[in-house]
Amino acid sequence: MIGKITGRVDYRGTDHVLVDVQGVGYMVYCSERTLSGLPSRGGIVALYTDLLVREDNLQLFGFTTLADKEWHKLLTTVQGVGAKAALAIASTLGTDGVSKAIALGDVNAIKSAQGIGPKIAQRVITELKDKAPKIMAMGGEGSAVVEADESMVIDVQTPVDTPVKNQNRKSEASAQADALSALINLGYAHGDAAGAIAQVTSEIPSSISTEIIKAALKLLAPKGR
Repeated sequence: MIGKITGRVDYRGTDHVLVDVQGVGYMVYCSERTLSGLPSRGGIVALYTDLLVREDNLQLFGFTTLADKEWHKLLTTVQGVGAKAALAIASTLGTDGVSKAIALGDVNAIKSAQGIGPKIAQRVITELKDKAPKIMAMGGEGSAVVEADESMVIDVQTPVDTPVKNQNRKSEASAQADALSALINLGYAHGDAAGAIAQVTSEIPSSISTEIIKAALKLLAPKGR
């Protein structure tokens, strides 16, 4: 199983990138968002990968974070959502957008992806609502990044983000994970807790878990009575 590759960009297509790893070229399919953040030809790139095995074909799909990869794998467990459809959803909404859409039960957001109809969009939300919080808690952790030198040393950071942006993202993700854990410990279901947190943070982003918990409790209070 190929779980991660590091090499130089040979060329970028509309839905894939060819990565040269010591003379061997790997064609890796990516979402538009992932492709837009990759370096130009000759640049060094690191991608987490998921290998799709079929009788007559092998396809690699690439992601810049473990959360992106896990979302892709989770989306493909839904009947009617293949690997390319999962990429379409990720391209349209992004990882955070997928998380919030599922948590909030936003069918319209999911079906806005190319090739996704209302029935499949509803199925995505129904089947993944209680599975999503675990991946949502990952936030921006496990980002694949490369040091731009000849040794191709891999570090943990996103190639298109600055350290400050990464730190803010991780702080917000950590606060949301703590808030989610707290609400679940209070007896709220995963889906309800995640939905409340998604709504709160979409309106007022915060990296303070207590603020998120208080605001989420106000939304959940009627359900808890």
